[in-house]
Amino acid sequence: MIPKDFPRRMMSRAIHLAREGRDMDNGKPFGAVVTKGEEIIAEARSEVICTGDFTQHAILRTIRKASRKLKSRKLSGCVLYTSCEPCMMCLGAAYWADFDYIYFGASAQDAVTRGFSYSGMYRNSDPHQRHDEFKMIQLCREEAIQVLKAARKENLKT
Repeated sequence: MIPKDFPRRMMSRAIHLAREGRDMDNGKPFGAVVTKGEEIIAEARSEVICTGDFTQHAILRTIRKASRKLKSRKLSGCVLYTSCEPCMMCLGAAYWADFDYIYFGASAQDAVTRGFSYSGMYRNSDPHQRHDEFKMIQLCREEAIQVLKAARKENLKT
C-alpha cells in the first residue's frame, strides 16, 4: 500500500527538479517524475534551452525514459508527477502513455501569468473537464509557483 504522503513527496521531487532546471545557466523551471508503486521509474527536468530542441520538455523526457526502462510504450500502472500542468504536446504524450493519474503543481494559467507560453486553445478549454478526462490532480501549487516566480524574475533581468 502506498503511504499517504507519497504523492506529496514525489511532487516535491518534481519541483526540486524544476528548481534545478531554473538554476541552470540555460535551463527552464520544469521537472517531472514517473512512479510505479513506490518506485521512481524515471525523472527529468526541461532541457529545451540547452539542447535547442523544443521537444525536450521535462514530461516528454521522463516519459521516454520510463518507456525505455519498462520496455513498454504504455505506462498504465504508473503515475506522472509534474511541477506544472502539462502543455498540449506533453498532455498528448501523457494521454498515449496511459498514466493512472497525473499530479501537477502550478496550473497552466499560473505559468501563463508568469510569462510562459501555452496555446490559446489550451488556455480557453475548460480546466475542470481537462482535469477529469486526464485524471489530473493539483498538489503543492504554491511551492511550484514559487519556482516559476523566481524564473520569471530572472528572465526579466536578461
